[in-house]
Amino acid sequence: MIEQLVQLDHQLFFAINKGLSNPVFDFLMPILRNKYTWIPLYLAIIFFAIKWYKIKGLYLVVFLAICVSIADFGSATILKPAFKRVRPCNNIELKEQVISRVPCGSGLSFPSTHATDHFAIAVFLITIFRKRWKYTLATGLIWAASIAIAQVYVGVHFPIDITVGALLGSFIGFGIAKLFQKYFALSTQS
Repeated sequence: MIEQLVQLDHQLFFAINKGLSNPVFDFLMPILRNKYTWIPLYLAIIFFAIKWYKIKGLYLVVFLAICVSIADFGSATILKPAFKRVRPCNNIELKEQVISRVPCGSGLSFPSTHATDHFAIAVFLITIFRKRWKYTLATGLIWAASIAIAQVYVGVHFPIDITVGALLGSFIGFGIAKLFQKYFALSTQS
């Protein structure tokens, strides 16, 4: 069973890494998964949260920071060392077939910390704002999923890595958002 799951994971990896290969994605995907690409978005979230919701907005930013910290720590510091899965671009059996579009790095693969962190952010914000802003759900999920899929496309993660990362991040994001909502109700008048 495990062997079949790994084989399916490898097939899906190559379907994305090689099968979707095109000049547009070759340009776009490394940008999507670059941590510096999203700094303006993070700053905008902080700015608008505090501007619109004042002190509650500041608490929202603090809870969001806690959310990302838990997601990042759980993925990178607890789970990756426990599972010790090698990245596709470093996998001895596969690396010659992998199209590496970014430097591979020496880190471990399972789960994807990019996926964990970005799904935690997305689900946190979706949980808080989905009733206020119509497109929050679709926008948040597409944003986080595009970053996660970019990780596979550039050759640094397997699909199961991003799937588990997305599930873990979603769970953390939802839990921290519910905790925030328990103590702080946001309104446009806050």
